[in-house]
Amino acid sequence: MRHAAAPPRTFENTHNGSNDMKNTFHRAILMTLCLAALALAGCDKSQSPQDGAAKSAAAGKTADKHGHEAEKSGGHEDGHGEEEQLKLGAEEIAAAGIKTEELQEQEVSEQLTVTATIRPNQDRIAHVAPRVPGRVVKVPANLGDAVKAGQTLAVLDSLEVGEAHSAWLQARTAQALAKADFERAEALHGEQIIARKDHLRAHAEYEKSKAALAAAGDRLRMLGVSPAPAADGKAVSAFPLTTPFAGTVIEKHAILGELAQPDKPLFTVADLSRLWIEANLFEKDLGRVKVGAEAVVTVAAYPDETFAGKLTYIAAVVDKETRTVSARVEVANADGRLKPEMFATAAIRTSGTGGKGKGLLLPEEAVVLMQGQPTVFIEEHGGFEPRAVELGEKLRGRVVVKAGLAAGDKVVTAGTYALKARIMKSQLGEGHAH
Repeated sequence: MRHAAAPPRTFENTHNGSNDMKNTFHRAILMTLCLAALALAGCDKSQSPQDGAAKSAAAGKTADKHGHEAEKSGGHEDGHGEEEQLKLGAEEIAAAGIKTEELQEQEVSEQLTVTATIRPNQDRIAHVAPRVPGRVVKVPANLGDAVKAGQTLAVLDSLEVGEAHSAWLQARTAQALAKADFERAEALHGEQIIARKDHLRAHAEYEKSKAALAAAGDRLRMLGVSPAPAADGKAVSAFPLTTPFAGTVIEKHAILGELAQPDKPLFTVADLSRLWIEANLFEKDLGRVKVGAEAVVTVAAYPDETFAGKLTYIAAVVDKETRTVSARVEVANADGRLKPEMFATAAIRTSGTGGKGKGLLLPEEAVVLMQGQPTVFIEEHGGFEPRAVELGEKLRGRVVVKAGLAAGDKVVTAGTYALKARIMKSQLGEGHAH
C-alpha cells in the first residue's frame, strides 16, 4: 500500500510561518516593556515621599548668606526658616516695643508653687476704740490716710472723762494745800512752836494728798486721757482717740455726732510695710518645705515683677475638712504696691538637694504659640526669626528651657506678639498669592 506524498513545501508557506513567530515575539517584548514601565511608575510613587523628605533635608542644610547651615540655628528644623526672618528698622522696633535679653545660665532650684491671699500683718494691726462711751465731735482722719504713732484719729466728748478730770483737778488743789500746810508745820516745828504730833499729822496729810492726786491721774490715763490742766482751769470732757503705731487707716466707722462704744472700733490701723501671704499646703508637700525657706511672690497686678519673701510659719494641725495646712510667707512692702486681699502666687524653695544646678530661664512673656508650638523670637543676623522651644517648669515668673535655645541667644522679651502678627500676616499673604 502506497502512502500519499506530502505536498511540497513552498516559499510562501515558509514565509508565513516566519511572520507569525516574529509577531508573537514582538507582542512579548511589548508586554514586557509595559510591565516594566508600570513597575517603575509604582516604584516612583512609593518612593516619592522619601525623595521629598530627602529634598527637604537637603534644603534644610542649605547654607545661608553668612556661610552657616540653617540647621545650626534651629530655624529650618523647627519649620521657621530664614524666609520667615523679619527685618525691621529702628523706628519699627521702637513702635512695636521690642526688647531683647541675652540668655544666661541661672541657678535652677526646685520650688513648690501655691496660690495665696495677701493679708495684713496681724502682729501690726490695731482696732482703735474708746475706753469709755463718748460722742464723736471731730474726725480729722480719713480712710486710707497714712498716720504716725500717737496721731489723733477722732475727738470724743465723754461725761465719764469729764468727771474723772474734775476729780483730778480737785486732788491737785488738795495736794497743793496739804503741801503748803506741811511746809509751814515743818518750819514751826523747827522753831519748837508746835508739837511734834502736829508736825507728823501735817506730813501724813501731805502724803495722803499726793496719793490721791496720783490715783486721779491714773484714772484719767486708764480712760485714755493724759492728766493736764485746762487753760481756763475748768474740767475737760473731750479727749482724743489716737493710733498706737504708724500705719494706714484701712477701716473707718467714726461718724460725727454718733455715740461711740468701747466694744465697737471706730478705726482699724494696719502697718502695711510688711505683709503676710497666706497659703494652704497639701499633706504630701509638708516634707518638702520648712520654716525659713526663701519664697518668691507674684501678683497679677505686676506680672513683670517678683517680690522676695520668706516662709515664717507652718501650722501645727491639719484642717480636717480641706486636708491642708496653713502656711505664711512674709514679704516687704515698703512702697505699698501690694494690697491686702490681693490674690498671689508664692513659689517656695523646697528643702533637700538644694537645687537642680544651672539652666536657662526664659521670661514667660517671651513665649508665644505658633501652630500650637511654643515659640520664641531670636535676634540674629540683623533680623528676628521664630524658633520652636521645649519648655519645662515655671520658676519665679520664668520658665525653664529644656531645648531649642543656648546661652548667649538674644531673645525677644517684649513685643513678641507684634512679631507673631507680622509672621502670620506674611504667611496669609503667601497663601493668597498661591
